[in-house]
Amino acid sequence: MPCIANTAPAVAGSDCPSLTGIDLIDLFGRERMSLQPQPLHRYPNETLIHHGYMGCTPLFPTVAISICTLANYRQCHRTCPRFSIQAQCKALCHLHDMPYRPYLNSQFSDTYDIYLEILNRVDRRLNEALHRNTPNWRLLNACPCCSYKLEDEPPLAFKWLASIDGNNSLKRWASSTYGLTAREDSRKPRSDYWVDQTTVDAFKDEVRRSAPSKSSLDRQDDWEDLVTVPVESETSFNCTERWRNAGPEQQKKMFSVFDESGIFIAACRHRFVLLACDMVHSGELAKYPLALMNQLLSVFGANGGCAYDIGCAFMKTLANSSLGPLAQSLNLRMMVGAEGTTIQMVSLNNVGSCRT
Repeated sequence: MPCIANTAPAVAGSDCPSLTGIDLIDLFGRERMSLQPQPLHRYPNETLIHHGYMGCTPLFPTVAISICTLANYRQCHRTCPRFSIQAQCKALCHLHDMPYRPYLNSQFSDTYDIYLEILNRVDRRLNEALHRNTPNWRLLNACPCCSYKLEDEPPLAFKWLASIDGNNSLKRWASSTYGLTAREDSRKPRSDYWVDQTTVDAFKDEVRRSAPSKSSLDRQDDWEDLVTVPVESETSFNCTERWRNAGPEQQKKMFSVFDESGIFIAACRHRFVLLACDMVHSGELAKYPLALMNQLLSVFGANGGCAYDIGCAFMKTLANSSLGPLAQSLNLRMMVGAEGTTIQMVSLNNVGSCRT
């Protein structure tokens, strides 16, 4: 990782002006220095990046943040998405023994956006040079254990195994909740991990709306982490009636204060995330697993197994959807986590990876 270098002497023949009295912000240090450009430098940020920093403005920066600091925040934010830029700026202010100012958020945010853009363009060039830019390359090679085949390897009971599930902990408040004008976010994910909302909405009408059954009248929530009231023993057991997120579609509503209520993911049996999509203005609707199953079936093909905590109910939904004939022709096997212990060469750990 680049680090700060000693101030270089003035170099003749450079078109870039020298940087005088610029504030250099590092994770554990802050100092004001003057930097001289190299002969081939034309812009101030070329000189700053040469010394391991990035300016907060493109042409006349007065503040620069070290690449080490930006890289540190990127990894912290990846492991804890709730760790905001504001929290990072306040932490830097505490470390540098200086008062916090709101404008510091804008400086850090602008610099961080450019840092991510540079990383993205470098990754694209590397993938192109390594011929990793073909359709579905990342999905087909996400897990070496699942995708790589050995010579004379005996066929397994399942050619591929995956598990799918939703999570409601990554909520995002709608801007209109605070009485503000709703702000449209025009940004699109550039990673093929994400299934876009248009693709997901193509399956929104796959489930017929039916009148709620008597057993589901008491289940007006959408959250599966609520405490379940014990049910008296019955003569027949139907797991479809007992799972909360297997309720009728018209009951699966989300609080209006949330714009995004969580994510829905697909992971292989070795816990590598394969696909993901946002759950928008709703709970765990059937369109989310259907959209991900469509992608998995199209890429991985026949003789696959997929675990879902409401696999019994989703099996019927899948069979009655437009994906039913495809799933049947490809011999897809739906299962719940506990069912994996009764199938040859499949264990509970293989198909229960979404919870961890």
